[in-house]
Amino acid sequence: MRHLDGIAPLASRYDGFILDLWGVVHDGVKLYPKARQTIVRLRERGKRIVMLSNAPRRAAMAAAGLTRLGIEPDLYDGVMTSGESIWEALLTRADPWFAALGRRAFWMGPGRDLPLLEGLDIELALTPAEADFVLNIGADEAIDDRNLAPHIPALEACLAAGLPMVCANPDIIIVRNGEQILCAGALARAYAEMGGEFRQRGKPEAAVYGPTLAMLDVPLNRVLVVGDALRTDIAGAAAVGLDSCWVLDGIHDLAGKPAEAEAEAAAAGLAPLATLPNFAW
Repeated sequence: MRHLDGIAPLASRYDGFILDLWGVVHDGVKLYPKARQTIVRLRERGKRIVMLSNAPRRAAMAAAGLTRLGIEPDLYDGVMTSGESIWEALLTRADPWFAALGRRAFWMGPGRDLPLLEGLDIELALTPAEADFVLNIGADEAIDDRNLAPHIPALEACLAAGLPMVCANPDIIIVRNGEQILCAGALARAYAEMGGEFRQRGKPEAAVYGPTLAMLDVPLNRVLVVGDALRTDIAGAAAVGLDSCWVLDGIHDLAGKPAEAEAEAAAAGLAPLATLPNFAW
């Protein structure tokens, strides 16, 4: 594992880059200081770039958010999200598990993400007892987006109703503007520990990489994944045979601690090609 100050030494080895958003490009509120410049440098060298995020919303919404932060559409070749993958699964019902879900969903998550339902034949149920499944978007800050305990009663009600869960974001936490925020993956993990059943789409699940790689249109051995989370970004890259570069100042907060980073990666059974303290050229 190489410990680099920037991605420049790796750039010539790859033609395509899959970039995580939260923890690499931005923190949910603002761009990281060197992120835009680094993307510009890659584009100047003719590199193809696709953003891959576990955001529980449609790809177009994630792209609009990038534009607001100053990452214009001409700086990348596509966006894929876990929300987009979930939307596609609920639309087509091609997977037998999704086909069996029914059409009434109990919503767990903030109201701002309700546009995920647009174009889907799904009706919201007011209570778990009236639902066919639970659609887990994440911790609603109107309840509490820092702690799991306030969400346990709703999870228990879903379990009592025998609801399968669709998890639209496999992340456990994200760091937004310096604070840790609970994600849908944390709720799904708690539900599974209670005995509930769930399915998720997004990193590290292989299904999300198909459309991502199609947009990138680069041979697999010329693709580098850049992400800040071992269990999603780095594990997902390994699962589909892609090289990866681990950004240490995201959720793991290991910038400047190469020995600790190596130990943590080894404990997870993962071997990223290199680490960066942050996403910089």
